[in-house]
Amino acid sequence: MPMGLVALALGGFGIGLTEFLIAGLLPQVASGFEVSEAAAGRLISGYALSVAVGAIALTAATARLPRKQVLIGLVALFVVGNLMCAVAPNYEVMLLGRIVAALCHGSFFGIGSLVARGLVAPERKSRAVAVMFAGLTVANVLGVPFGALVGERWGWRAAFWAVTAIGVLALAGIVALVPGGAGETRPSAVTGRSEPVPPSSLRAQFRAFRSWQVWLTLTATALGYGGMFGAFTYIAYTFTEVGGFSSADVAWLLMVYGAGLVVGNIVGGRAADRDRDRALVLSLLGLAVTLAVFGLLAGNAAASVVLVFLMGVTGFASVPGMITRVTDHAHGAALAASANVSASNLGNALGAWLGGLAITAGLGYTAPLYVGAGIVLISVVVMTVAAHLARSPARQPVG
Repeated sequence: MPMGLVALALGGFGIGLTEFLIAGLLPQVASGFEVSEAAAGRLISGYALSVAVGAIALTAATARLPRKQVLIGLVALFVVGNLMCAVAPNYEVMLLGRIVAALCHGSFFGIGSLVARGLVAPERKSRAVAVMFAGLTVANVLGVPFGALVGERWGWRAAFWAVTAIGVLALAGIVALVPGGAGETRPSAVTGRSEPVPPSSLRAQFRAFRSWQVWLTLTATALGYGGMFGAFTYIAYTFTEVGGFSSADVAWLLMVYGAGLVVGNIVGGRAADRDRDRALVLSLLGLAVTLAVFGLLAGNAAASVVLVFLMGVTGFASVPGMITRVTDHAHGAALAASANVSASNLGNALGAWLGGLAITAGLGYTAPLYVGAGIVLISVVVMTVAAHLARSPARQPVG
């Protein structure tokens, strides 16, 4: 495994920690700045919105720059944002720091995925992307307990100092270990070998979106993520109100889910390198079935533990393949890779909203699982159509 992938994974770990650890620190932050719980919650929602915006804006603005330089700039922005949070004298500066840190999130994973796949042979590209995303999945497991533990012992600011230090290490690793020119090649349509990618104008980046395959992949990503996140958003209520678990059990149950993400990321990357479209269809179908069965068996404690693990496995198994699929059909356009991250965040918002509507309508705390299963089934249909069109280029719609 190229050491540059380790540096990228460390960057993903730090960015993932920034996203997740705040959930375990909200009470302390709210108390420290003397703001309401709702205001403190905007440190999470503001971050998510900034991810969606920053993924497109920063990738477009840096379209003509070498990708290694862009990654260095993005991680530096991440360090600055977390440093602002660590020293924030008031809530407003804290919120600004969260926004600054979030701006790099989508572009880092979008551009980083192109750099990661450029570090390995073409037949291992999805596994390379999976290695980079491994940092994010591990952060999902450790983020909330890490924030809560550090915050409890040394105060919430210490957690942001720790993440800032991780960002500095990732920055040094990318500078030292990621070779210049990584990710600046793409497979030739004629020979299958790597060829240089010329500096891309913003207009050329947007031309990638003329491909129906790009739009179908982005749609499948948004719906797949949306279905999983719509269920995950309310999973604590499902555990406590339906499964009979205590509130204290929720933390370790979420770690079981996070462990599933790690496994799904590894398995999904390997499967995508063998037969990507088939792996994507099967992983999405597996997620839909898992969510539906979870809804049926949520009252059984043992089944809930197994199913929340499978929910993590099937939910993240499609991530490496989706990233490589959209960038392949976009001919390596970094903007398309970042748009995939934005699509997942928009899907998260859609799924959470629809799941909330189902609960408000009085359908119970298993309803988000069924709603999620339905959304993911639509994603299966979209991905199946995309795979069929990809096998029949002559029938491909012209964008």
